[in-house]
Amino acid sequence: MDQHWPPTCEEADSCRNSLDYWTIHGLWPDKAEECNRSWHFNVDEIKDLMPDMKIYWPDVIHPSSNRTQFWKHEWEKHGTCAAQLDALNSERKYFGKSLALYKQVDLNSMLLKFGIKPSINYYHIADFKDALTRVYGVVPKIQCLPPKQGAQVQTIGQIELCFTKEDLHLRNCSEPGEQEARLAKGAAARGMAVCEYGPVFYPPPAETQH
Repeated sequence: MDQHWPPTCEEADSCRNSLDYWTIHGLWPDKAEECNRSWHFNVDEIKDLMPDMKIYWPDVIHPSSNRTQFWKHEWEKHGTCAAQLDALNSERKYFGKSLALYKQVDLNSMLLKFGIKPSINYYHIADFKDALTRVYGVVPKIQCLPPKQGAQVQTIGQIELCFTKEDLHLRNCSEPGEQEARLAKGAAARGMAVCEYGPVFYPPPAETQH
């Protein structure tokens, strides 16, 4: 499960970078994309989930008035592959289970519990990794935007927590190898890569950066 930090969004005016909590990017099966191109997204299937979807799975990247485009993309690219599991074998189950996992891991609260909150001061990437490993008992994967021109420090963008296929229990996110190519592809689309060891910027939301 990939969650992103909205203030890291880079697409200038189109970004909803004023949200002050981690939001869902997607629930992505390993090594699979667009498994069933004829299984189209139908927003009516998730009508009852809509209040939670708008809060926890908003489209923070695209300047679209039709916010369902992001969900359509996630379903057709990743959900149709995740549907090979019984627990995720319908659009309703895929989005419903993703929301349940998001609430279960409660990333926002866990970071605050360790005193990690957005700041104009820098953290060390180890602060994030150590805190998350302690609270979840597994190793996460953390992705950053590289330093902008003239800047010295990478910016935290996404945190990925991995689950077992069998019962969707937390597991270590594999280090270079198994998932690297897939992650690199998804992250590269937003200019991100696995964070390097060293200082990291965890930016406050847009309206609080003054």
